[in-house]
Amino acid sequence: MISFTIALAVLILGYFTYGTLMTRVFGQDSTRLTPVKKMADGVDYVELKPWKIFLIQFLNIAGLGPIFGAIMGVMYGPAAFIWIVFGTIFAGAVHDYMSGMLSLRQNGASLPEIVGSQLGNKVKNVMRVFALVLMILVGAVFVYNPADLLAMLTPDSLDKTFWIVAIFIYYMAATLLPIDKLIGRLYPLFGLALLFMAGGILVMLYVHSQQVPEIWEGFYNHKPDPEANPIFPMMFVSIACGAISGFHATQSPMMARCLPDEKYAKPVFYGAMVTEGIVALIWAAAAVAFCGGYTGLQEFLGNGSPAILVDTMSKSWLGSVGGVLAILGVIAAPITSGDTALRSARLIAADFLGIKQKKIMKRLLISVPVFVLCFIIMLMPYDALWRYFAWSNQVLSVFTLWTITVWLGRHAKPYIITLIPALFMTMVTVSYIFFAPEGLGIITESLMGLSIGYEASILIGGLVSALLLWLFFRSMSRQRLNDRLTEDNSLDATV
Repeated sequence: MISFTIALAVLILGYFTYGTLMTRVFGQDSTRLTPVKKMADGVDYVELKPWKIFLIQFLNIAGLGPIFGAIMGVMYGPAAFIWIVFGTIFAGAVHDYMSGMLSLRQNGASLPEIVGSQLGNKVKNVMRVFALVLMILVGAVFVYNPADLLAMLTPDSLDKTFWIVAIFIYYMAATLLPIDKLIGRLYPLFGLALLFMAGGILVMLYVHSQQVPEIWEGFYNHKPDPEANPIFPMMFVSIACGAISGFHATQSPMMARCLPDEKYAKPVFYGAMVTEGIVALIWAAAAVAFCGGYTGLQEFLGNGSPAILVDTMSKSWLGSVGGVLAILGVIAAPITSGDTALRSARLIAADFLGIKQKKIMKRLLISVPVFVLCFIIMLMPYDALWRYFAWSNQVLSVFTLWTITVWLGRHAKPYIITLIPALFMTMVTVSYIFFAPEGLGIITESLMGLSIGYEASILIGGLVSALLLWLFFRSMSRQRLNDRLTEDNSLDATV
């Protein structure tokens, strides 16, 4: 329990120290008008109270990631705890804060527009398609689990199909209605419930402190097949929402359009991610402690899903109230990520098509095709959807980190703070894509009989990272040269 307490303290300290450093690096300015002060439209640009924005942002980015992802990811051993802590402070929270601030400074622009402003129109067009498809994929993925649970809790007449339809109808309403009408009212309640449940589990962790393993005890990969599931790169994709997740950068623009003052950017963007890291840390430790160790956790997961573990643990440690909150959290969390994903898809499409969203008919013009595509994707096998969502999500984080790095470099700011995470996540994601069964390896093996091994995958990841590093420095050199030429021309004109 000593190492858990230290990890918890480091996360909190990271918010007050590294988070403050990020505000100074970016140049957060409370005197600037935020997008909602200039562009209020009563639909997407709606001023909300800062505490509501924090809870909405937290629930938007959390979903089931810091619970299910942490429970399954902790089987990689103590390395999972280290990744949650340092990944959150130095990568995830920086990624969320910087992307949120860039959106604020660009009138609430969606992620593809932000990426395009730094990496060029060709990359922007790729990102428009990629981000739009990913948002629709998220909407489809986060229908099944809550529908399954609701079907188990209700009469047989209300089966899984009924709940899929009901959840999808809710998605449509949340996508189309003004943000303060449904999301602004429900999300703070669900966010508080999720935090209350995590707080209760945290208290019980200290009650059962003797069962919480120390980081230095058994420092190795506890996966049953560690060769097929090496810590690098598998763990860094499995534990995404509890450390760094590209999906978050698609959600931040929604809150950037509602923020009344830049001074709230740190708690909303950096703080929500640190809170998610804390939640992930709690559930990772609790899963191991409740099951009596890594072996017990593996046996439990082999006989049941993370949802069953969350339900069992909450009822055992928190009683009937805890059980209700557990079910509420497990049902509400994916739904509240799915609906905002589709809302984000509407905003992304509206931005690149240049269609204003104040009128309902304009929103329908964008949303109906999104709903149709989402429904078609829902017909695909759930397992396949989830596998490809996992690495696609981290591809998005790579694009975002490089975008921020280029922006920092162009503004003569210390780009090292995102360059290192960008290089690391590039190597993680590329290596994963070539090594993981759901990546490119299975395609090359089935089509060409060529198997890409672990070492080759790591090598490819390293080469791609090195190539992007070279391109970045070449871009910075060209900019410095252009700046000098501009300065010389200015001096000549003056003379």
